[in-house]
Amino acid sequence: MTGPGQTELTNDELTSALRLSLMRVVRRLRSQRVNTAVTLSQLSALTTVKKYGPLSAGEVAAAEQMQPPSMTKILASLEANGWIERMSHPDDRRQSIITITESGRELIDEETRARDEWLAMRLSEMSVADRDLLRDAIDVLDRLGSE
Repeated sequence: MTGPGQTELTNDELTSALRLSLMRVVRRLRSQRVNTAVTLSQLSALTTVKKYGPLSAGEVAAAEQMQPPSMTKILASLEANGWIERMSHPDDRRQSIITITESGRELIDEETRARDEWLAMRLSEMSVADRDLLRDAIDVLDRLGSE
């Protein structure tokens, strides 16, 4: 849909404009950090363990679409900081099961709260019509991002 004085975007133009807009929003959201000692990769892995855990290290790596050696380093750092715990796998002693600690939950909650507060502030500065447009776009963006 276009407004007065606007022209329809070609598919290539829409692709480029949408990509740039999404990158800007994601960059701004990522910058709303509470604890910069934890990397974005560590936060992502920790969030996966919180959401789907307990998991094996291989399951965390698969969920994060990473190679197991890279995930091993991330998990070691998370464990060293007290954000996850490893327990023996009940069926396979060669593996361990990863669970999130209370400290890890608090970290995720703080990071989420900071980003939500920034986004809520930005949304409150928008018109009702713009917020309605964004509300309608959520389903489209969810479909765009699904596999």
